[in-house]
Amino acid sequence: MKDLLALKLLPCLLFLAILSAWQATWAASAALRADLTHVDSGRGFTNGELLRGMAARSTARAASLRYSSSARPGASSEAVTVPMARGSTGREDYVSEYLIHFGIGTPRPQPVALELDTGSDLIWTQCACIVCFDQSFPVVDTSASATVRGLSCTDPLCGSGGLPLSGCAADDNVCFYVYAYADQSITTGKIMEDTFTFQAPNSTGVTAVPSLRFGCGAYNTGDFISNESGVAGFGRGPLSLPSQLQITRFSYCFTAIVDGRTSPVFLGTPDSLEAQAMGPIQSTPFAPNPAGSSFYYLSLKGITVGKTRLPFNASVFALKDDGSGGTFIDSGTAITNFPQAVFQSLQEAFVSQMPLPVANNSYGRLCFAISSSTADPRKVPVPKLILHLDGADWDIPRENYMLHVQDVDGTGAGDGLCVVIDSSGDDDFTIIGNFQQQNTHIVYDLDANKMIFLPARCNKL
Repeated sequence: MKDLLALKLLPCLLFLAILSAWQATWAASAALRADLTHVDSGRGFTNGELLRGMAARSTARAASLRYSSSARPGASSEAVTVPMARGSTGREDYVSEYLIHFGIGTPRPQPVALELDTGSDLIWTQCACIVCFDQSFPVVDTSASATVRGLSCTDPLCGSGGLPLSGCAADDNVCFYVYAYADQSITTGKIMEDTFTFQAPNSTGVTAVPSLRFGCGAYNTGDFISNESGVAGFGRGPLSLPSQLQITRFSYCFTAIVDGRTSPVFLGTPDSLEAQAMGPIQSTPFAPNPAGSSFYYLSLKGITVGKTRLPFNASVFALKDDGSGGTFIDSGTAITNFPQAVFQSLQEAFVSQMPLPVANNSYGRLCFAISSSTADPRKVPVPKLILHLDGADWDIPRENYMLHVQDVDGTGAGDGLCVVIDSSGDDDFTIIGNFQQQNTHIVYDLDANKMIFLPARCNKL
């Protein structure tokens, strides 16, 4: 394992040898807002194509978690810790999930589009390219910024900020880094410091935040697409965007994926959580993290489908002593994953309570056939899906787990309603994905160590 990892990092180490030779201000009490775009927005996909893409990305991200879990300290004698994979497997439709947009540098902020990732910490974007993936807009040119400076390799963040590999560039005393994701995507470069500028909605103004640290990625390989330029870590480590902003809360509210609208992310506390609320405000404490993880774990106590409480108690969803298992909420996984036994029981509960027959389909999942006499599929009664969390019951809206798909069997015979829940296979972890979070305001209260959530009109926030 160690020899294999060294081979994978060899190009980066060679690159490091090259490196050695190479407006308004913001108060931490204020809430910044930025727009998020879903990677499938504007691509003209049908619901069935959206479902296939989400399923492929979720499978890839869950598969990378198996590697990441086995690499945690204590899991084996050759353990290494790596951030979660970005949900990509190398094809164009296997990509990231939500991209956050802002600018870097002064006097003219240069645009970046970074994947919002609650499972990693580093903020980085392509710049000073030696080996880079294609992107549809210019990479950041640090020489054009009047406020950029390199992070000294004596800075504590360089040595103890959670970077898997970092050191000192001999030519300029600037901290260099290597950051490898579990899907073998790698970024390598120097840690820089500059002003980030966030555009207010409807171009009503900008907010500039000085002295934020980010990776200037000059050697970047892996599974990226042209509408992104890097990753914005929202995890628990010191280099993540929430940590650097020193905020006690951040939140997002994902609009419906099928609508293709932008979604808001708030860095800080929004003026009012009741704004555009569609139901009660609930909260649940975050559970302790395993060593080396940046994820936000929850205590899931059980699941109800319709009239059936599935026969699994909290121990099935809990984190194990060896760091395996557990339940966490994730911005970078599309579809919720349950352990195989739970998933099978959930499917059986849906089959026994749905008023429609099971459909033969080309999606590899449980779907129900809609007859041609059904005027409005949205009015077909479906069993409720409730996640019983510590101190709260999350009643998932039907559109967040039941998707109307045209031509469900691929022959043109008819439409169907498909259950948008996946299995994590033989693994025992549970991931609450972003499809189940649609039109729900999710608040990460870091100070109180809890998650607040409420149904909301996300497109109105």
